[in-house]
Amino acid sequence: MQKEFYRIGVLLLSLWLIRIVDATIPYDLTDLGLQPRHWSGLLGIVTMPFLHGSFGHLFSNTMSLGILLGLLVSSQKSPWLLVTMTSLAGASLLWLVGRDANHVGASGVVFGLIGLLIVSGFLRRRLVPVGVAIVVGILFGGTLLSGVLPGGGAEVSWDGHLCGLIGGSAVAFFTSGEAGRYRIKT
Repeated sequence: MQKEFYRIGVLLLSLWLIRIVDATIPYDLTDLGLQPRHWSGLLGIVTMPFLHGSFGHLFSNTMSLGILLGLLVSSQKSPWLLVTMTSLAGASLLWLVGRDANHVGASGVVFGLIGLLIVSGFLRRRLVPVGVAIVVGILFGGTLLSGVLPGGGAEVSWDGHLCGLIGGSAVAFFTSGEAGRYRIKT
């Protein structure tokens, strides 16, 4: 378990190092973000969670991501596979249906993990995952409701949040027994 928390620390540290590099070099790394329906924006499916527009943006994502990853590694098998699947599912959906903008930040992953943990908890019907789902609902319920609605200015990727939530919920479903023959084994 200690190794998993070490990995969380390394991931969060890498986000901060990338932001520091972005703030100090003359090239704007956020140009490598996800741009829906543009072939050049496909790279953003992978790069988007690692790029942030400001240190404040990164700080808010770091806190949420740290909590959610901690809950995930404590309650799920193959947590890093689930994180990867959630990130790719949400970002791919955003690339297909998102509004025309440059999307950056790990908040899509944050919303994906919220969806994954809540849906997974109730589909698995075991004490620890259900408890985690309840804790996530209490901690992030307000953020969840306000974050997926249009508004908050052009700089807020509400559609990225919504796609992340849908992607994480889909991963929870397809990795549970409820998916039947369509189940993805983790």
